[in-house]
Amino acid sequence: MSDALRPDPDDIKTHSAFARWYWPVDHLHAFCDRLGLSRAGTKAQLRARVAEALGGPAAPPVRRPKRSGFAWSRETLTNATVITADISFGPNVRRFFTEAIGSAFVCHGDFMAWVRANPGETLAAAIEAWQMMEARKDDPAFRREIAEGNNYLQYLRDLRDAHPSLGLDDAQACWDHKKLRPAQDGRVVYEPSDLQFIKKA
Repeated sequence: MSDALRPDPDDIKTHSAFARWYWPVDHLHAFCDRLGLSRAGTKAQLRARVAEALGGPAAPPVRRPKRSGFAWSRETLTNATVITADISFGPNVRRFFTEAIGSAFVCHGDFMAWVRANPGETLAAAIEAWQMMEARKDDPAFRREIAEGNNYLQYLRDLRDAHPSLGLDDAQACWDHKKLRPAQDGRVVYEPSDLQFIKKA
């Protein structure tokens, strides 16, 4: 395993150098600022945008849902409100679900994926979907889906699957060290040798 640590974004001038490392969002924003790029979009979109600006492959076009004209950030929401393709999970939407479901409400990835995949359904149907997802937690075999772009959660799951007795703090310590090491195309992958980092935490 390489002992090299991730450099400062200001020291990266080429795509090949950029592609060697995992970059958190604040570093990607620093790249965008330096290169005159937009900060808008997901982490994957930011990374692709920076890579292209540094001489890498063209970033895929961003496909935005057609605007519905419904102002999710300020409209009064009810159970009968119809979900649109451009729903935004900002404070107004989260407040509605918290009031409807209670303090147990968590806007997790499975739920957001269901809502985005079901335009035309109502918020009442979304509440029922959330409750069904929560009920699955009682099944010992149930595991939430991890979004493809969530490298952090995937790394923790892979590490703890390999070492079930390992605590979350130790797994996070491994992540904190590993994310600073070379990670081709920015993907941090668990390796058995990562356990060495626990001793360094």
